Amino acid sequence: MRLASLSARVLLLLGCAAALGGCLFNERGLNSPYQVAREGLTPIQEDPVVLVATTRKPVGGKSPYFSSDRGAELVFAEARLNPPDRSITGSIASAVTAPWSVNAVGGTVSAGAASAFAQAANGKDVLLYVHGFNETFETALASAAQLSDGVAWQGRTALFSWPSGGRIIAYQYDRESAMWSRDGFEEALKALASNPSVGRIHIVAHSMGTLLTLETLRQLRSGAGEAAINKIGAVVLASPDIDIDQFEQTVRRIGPVASRITVISATNDRALAVSARLAGGIARAGSTERERLDALGVRVADASEFGSRLQVIRHDLFLSDRDVRQVIARAIERAR
Repeated sequence: MRLASLSARVLLLLGCAAALGGCLFNERGLNSPYQVAREGLTPIQEDPVVLVATTRKPVGGKSPYFSSDRGAELVFAEARLNPPDRSITGSIASAVTAPWSVNAVGGTVSAGAASAFAQAANGKDVLLYVHGFNETFETALASAAQLSDGVAWQGRTALFSWPSGGRIIAYQYDRESAMWSRDGFEEALKALASNPSVGRIHIVAHSMGTLLTLETLRQLRSGAGEAAINKIGAVVLASPDIDIDQFEQTVRRIGPVASRITVISATNDRALAVSARLAGGIARAGSTERERLDALGVRVADASEFGSRLQVIRHDLFLSDRDVRQVIARAIERAR
């Protein structure tokens, strides 16, 4: 299984891991409002298109489409993917490899990218995925499609892709690139929020992408006001790799949307344990004690008992585990 975060890969290289203690709220057993395991095709399988807003630099009309370099401006594109093989052989293969792949990326718009992004989402709610550390453009696209497929999402599926270096040793570059992308992300969110034909905007962010998401929501509220922030529905922060002190400060400044935040945590997330060590021992929001998070008014779902024993790192359960996908679907339903 592809590991989509710095901390996961650092763990494998250094061989150090420690599950953090504590017990967070557990949503195991809740029924999903969406038919996650349903017969037939999910909407993303029927029409495998992902809307893209990115601050990466374009590299031309063929793979990898966008590089790890920072682009001069926000770019919009439409990506068509190849769904996973639904045969028995394909199902077995997808258990160990990423089942989605990129077919083509087109419709690229630079000038007026945010407006084009919002127009492409007309008439629908939006599920917007923000990836984490060490992701290429194509792996981020595959994760966006896998997420949409996993919750049988009925609206538009979208990806905000920031210029991750896609390398284990590029952690600092990735963190700075994520923060550098705040203005581009704000521009995309503002366009979506100001389009009356777009419904609710539900955001699922992973690992380092949660830092970018929270800081951008803070900017959005300050720059565009409550009308824009009220278009934001669920905000799901999966394994947030954020300094807990910074997390507390930011959540207090983003207004009522804080009550629509769900933190997916795992006390045995070894990636976050490594990240905390790299940060001088400061706990990450995704593995801090429940009491500190409860005081902020956010919802916490403990995924510590989810997943199989083979999932050693336990940092991307939001994609691989059915119970965790149900948590995401529940969060979206509450915020509709």
